[in-house]
Amino acid sequence: MATRQMNVWCVAVSLSLGTAAAVAHAQTVVKIGSVAPLTGSMAHVGKDNENGARLAIEEINAQGLVIGGQKITLQLDSQDDAGDPRQATQVAQKLVDDNVIGVVGHLNSGTTIPASKIYSDAGLVQVSPSATDPVYTQQGFRTSYRMVGTDAQQGPALAKYIAETLKVKTLAIVDDSTAYGEGLANQFQKAAEALGIKVLSHDATNDKAIDFRAILTKIKGEDPDAIMVGAMDPTGGPFARQARQLGLRAKILGGDGMCTARMPLLAGEAADNVVCSEAGEALEKMPQGAAFAAKYEKRFGEPIQIYAPFSYDAVYVIVDAMKRANSIDPAKILAAMPSTDYAGVTGRTKFDAHGDLSHGVITLYTYKGGKKTILDMVTL
Repeated sequence: MATRQMNVWCVAVSLSLGTAAAVAHAQTVVKIGSVAPLTGSMAHVGKDNENGARLAIEEINAQGLVIGGQKITLQLDSQDDAGDPRQATQVAQKLVDDNVIGVVGHLNSGTTIPASKIYSDAGLVQVSPSATDPVYTQQGFRTSYRMVGTDAQQGPALAKYIAETLKVKTLAIVDDSTAYGEGLANQFQKAAEALGIKVLSHDATNDKAIDFRAILTKIKGEDPDAIMVGAMDPTGGPFARQARQLGLRAKILGGDGMCTARMPLLAGEAADNVVCSEAGEALEKMPQGAAFAAKYEKRFGEPIQIYAPFSYDAVYVIVDAMKRANSIDPAKILAAMPSTDYAGVTGRTKFDAHGDLSHGVITLYTYKGGKKTILDMVTL
């Protein structure tokens, strides 16, 4: 009898181990890429994008995801492009080699655009949560999508605001010679001149510069009503600070790259003289904005910089396409992307034939006492 019982127990254990092995085998790991500058002067914004994507991955895994009868575990394959175009193409190829099924990134246009060719050749969907240069989605790549508006919308919205509300008549423009900074500055200049604003000068610096006194001294002699700076906040913040130190009275204008929570730290009290635009809806106006901000701060112990909600939704958009395709095959996921109609933190996401949002919002801000404050919202 003891031998019989032992045999039964052994069979039971074997069956249990076999079942456990089968369950373990059923767990399929699917990688989603994330690329942003995690080192260098833009690391605070890049980490913000990565955090948004990571939060989405963690939530989806906690909820459970089944595709085609398979239990799926998502894994974030996070890469650092350091805001450098050459490094961006290298990490893009690494993600292709890692067999990711889609990519959330890159952060800025100067890295997003060169990397987009790599993803296009590989047939991988790329959803940028923050790149605004119109060129990104004008290359004819069916893999390219974005979660925000473009500089062709952002520039005119900012120009219209300063013409109609601030009554600006003259301005100077400075850009950082990047795809983002120069592209936004050119779009803004075209719109401003169309509104009758006189552009006194358009100068170029670079995204590594920290001393702007020579340019500012020249501009001070021109005495413009406003100065538009096409750059990210590591450039725009010190520029605004030095403008105040030199006694310039002009308003400092910037795009989304300057419109971060860190601007008051970089510009000091001069942040209160900044007017900037963001190519998306304000967090506090988003349908689920307050709830997202709370869980983001609980998870990461810091406030949102700017585009974390958009990288969060970008993950959900890719997973939504995966669900509708009922497949983890990148080609089938890509085929499902054009029919996206997803309601998330940032609102409703639908794409046009180019991969741009079919509708969007540009939000205008200033800073008061170091706090980012809404001035106006433009619905597109």
